[in-house]
Amino acid sequence: MGESERKLNLNAFLFGTGHHEASWRLPEAEPSRNLDFEHVLQIVQTAERGLMDSVFLADGYIGRSNKLEPFTELAALASRTKHIGLIATVGTTYNEPFHVARKFASLDHISKGRAGWNIVTGAGSAAHNFGREDHPDHALRYEEADEFVEIAKQLWDSWEDEAVINDKTVGTRIHKDKVHTIDFKGKYYSVKGPLNIARPPQGYPVLVQAGSSESGKEFAAKVAEVIFTAHQSIESAQQFYKDVKSRLPKYGREADQLKILPGISPILADTVEEAREIESELFNYVNKDGAIKQLSERLGIDLSEYPLDEPLSLEGVRETDEVNGNKSRHQLILDLVRHEQLTLKQLINRLAGARGHFTFTGTPLQLADVIENWFVNGAADGFNVMPQIFPSGLTQFVDKVIPELQNRGLFRTEYSGTSLREQLGLKRPANIRYESKAVL
Repeated sequence: MGESERKLNLNAFLFGTGHHEASWRLPEAEPSRNLDFEHVLQIVQTAERGLMDSVFLADGYIGRSNKLEPFTELAALASRTKHIGLIATVGTTYNEPFHVARKFASLDHISKGRAGWNIVTGAGSAAHNFGREDHPDHALRYEEADEFVEIAKQLWDSWEDEAVINDKTVGTRIHKDKVHTIDFKGKYYSVKGPLNIARPPQGYPVLVQAGSSESGKEFAAKVAEVIFTAHQSIESAQQFYKDVKSRLPKYGREADQLKILPGISPILADTVEEAREIESELFNYVNKDGAIKQLSERLGIDLSEYPLDEPLSLEGVRETDEVNGNKSRHQLILDLVRHEQLTLKQLINRLAGARGHFTFTGTPLQLADVIENWFVNGAADGFNVMPQIFPSGLTQFVDKVIPELQNRGLFRTEYSGTSLREQLGLKRPANIRYESKAVL
């Protein structure tokens, strides 16, 4: 695809009442509807009306998130939507490859080729929920994940595309010579196979990755087809974009085989003044004491007595190499403090908007300018759109930002295919035969 034909890819990151941590306290917010499927469906249908590529559900195995399990939710959404891709986070550390491969194959069949897997290793420890003593360290989690994803791909390939024949004349439903064991024996997993469901319509669901640490970037270059990332400036995004894309050739991949989508978290209104009023209202609802406690735990220093309006000192702070959780997000916070000399209050407010992603407050036209600037200047292939308020923030984006992007020739005016791969401009992977046996 030539540069003039290049189009933005846009994903909508679903997140309760919004990505601002205080969005649930707004008078118009309805946090009780987080488990209301019809409410979620309306938001997803808004994204589909805007011709967005996909929606994304984050997930984890700890905490009090009070949200639906993603496979169940996305399977239900698949039955009520037609074009939009359906991406779910599923961690490798506390799962088994066979189960995950089977579930994603099922979701891809149910949605007729619209499934995507956001591969994470699990930043927070859930060992206590899975009969384990400790959370594996960062490097080990990525080693396990590399093997885990390879097994999943081999399981999807264990059925050749022509395996299901349903020949009534000869009485054969499945061609026995086209379904194979994988006989995988690795350092962490041993899986014989084959999978017990036919190869997914897309070959593999679209493989997404969300880590930006050194291990995460290398893993993305080897495996991922989409990467969600967080940057506070175009310069940081450009550096990341160039770095990750430069790693692809060593794995025999080309630049257009990996779409890089930084998060962008907007507050939109018809005027800048109105947008800033919304921003101020949200910040007034932030639980400052809770935010300080959480930030203290992350940084490893006690900030409870620190002056709100003085530049934050990082003396005694926990450095990134000491962190066994989300290293990239930890480093982002350190960089914010060091490069912008933020006060404690400013840092709390910045993180409240979208947990370290790029926040924007202004008009739809101004946001379209930012998106175009990042897109044409080597910082992004598109964006992971994270409205600070749902559902109004996404409606504003769809009704006012997307038409402007279309007018500039940056975004599609109709869906061009039926699968998520087709929307993203990604090829369907060829079926790979491994050294294995046919299932008799």
